[in-house]
Amino acid sequence: MEIIQLTYPLNRAHIPNQSIVLALGFFDGVHLAHQRVIRVALDKARSLQLPLAVMTFNQHPSQLHHPEANRAYPYLSTLTRKIELMAQYGVDYLYITDYNAEFAAQTPQQFVDEYLVGLHAQVVVAGFDYTYGIPTLANMTTLPMHSQGRFEIIEVPEYTQFNEKISSSIIRQAILAGEMERANSDLGYIYTTTGTVIHGQKRGRTLGFPTANLALDPGQLTPAIGVYAVRLQVGGQWYLGAASIGYNVTFTDRTQVHIEVHLLDFSEDIYGQSVKVEWHHYLRGEIKFDNVEGLIDQLRQDVEATRQYFAKQQNTF
Repeated sequence: MEIIQLTYPLNRAHIPNQSIVLALGFFDGVHLAHQRVIRVALDKARSLQLPLAVMTFNQHPSQLHHPEANRAYPYLSTLTRKIELMAQYGVDYLYITDYNAEFAAQTPQQFVDEYLVGLHAQVVVAGFDYTYGIPTLANMTTLPMHSQGRFEIIEVPEYTQFNEKISSSIIRQAILAGEMERANSDLGYIYTTTGTVIHGQKRGRTLGFPTANLALDPGQLTPAIGVYAVRLQVGGQWYLGAASIGYNVTFTDRTQVHIEVHLLDFSEDIYGQSVKVEWHHYLRGEIKFDNVEGLIDQLRQDVEATRQYFAKQQNTF
C-alpha cells in the first residue's frame, strides 16, 4: 500500500496518473460498516482492473471547527493504527488529506472538482451518510449533481448487526461504558491501544503482583474505569494480563488515571518498550479496599478470572 499525503491546493505531481476506484470517509476505527464500504470499492476496483484508493483526513473535522470542545478528540484508531488496518483490506493507495482551514473553506463543487476528479476517480464509493461540506448541502444525494457525470457513484447503505446500527460514535459509547464485547463485535476485531511502559510506584511488586505501568500514546480512547482481561504485545509476543484503569483509590485519592497491566506468567523487565494492548473483557469496577489483604485477595480473583476468560476463548487465537 502506498501512502500519499495531500495538501491544499492539490499538487497533481504527487498523484498517480491513472484511473482509480475511490472510497471516501474518515474511517475512525475502520469498523465493520467502514470495512463494507472498502469491500464494495475493492470488488468494483477488481472488476474494472483498477487500483483501490481510500481518501481520509489527518484529523477529525470537529477538531478544526470546534477546537475547544474537541481539543483531545478520542480516536478509535490513531492515524498510525488506521494505516495499519487499511493495509489489511486490499487498499492500493491511501490518500491522507491535511484537513486545515483552507481545505475546509472549499465549496462542495470545488472539493469534487479538485479532489475527486483531480484524483482521477472513475468510481466513487461512500456510505449513505457521507458528507463533504455542510451536511444539508453536500451529501450523497447532492453528489450526482456535483459530479456532473464525470464518475460513477456507489452509495453503500447503512450496515447493521443484530438489528442495530454500527457507527464510530456507538462503538465509542460502548468502550466508555466498558462494554468491550459490543465494541469488539462492531469493530470486527479486538479494540487495541498503543503505549509505552513507564516507571510507576512499584507497589504491585511488593504485593506479589508486579505490573507494567503504561502511558498510552496521545489521542486514543481509553476504556472505562475498571479491571479488564487483556492481551499485551511486547517484543513481537502476546501475553495474557489483567489490566487496571483507575485512580489507585485504596492507597490515596488521586486525580490522575493510571493504567497498569499485570502480565500472567511473565517476569521480564520491559521498561521503556512500546506495547499494544487488546481490550477483551470487562471484569469489574474499581474498588477501594479497607486493607492490603483485601486488595491482594481481589487481585488473585482477577488473575483467576482472566485465566478462565481466555481459557474459554482459546480457539480464537
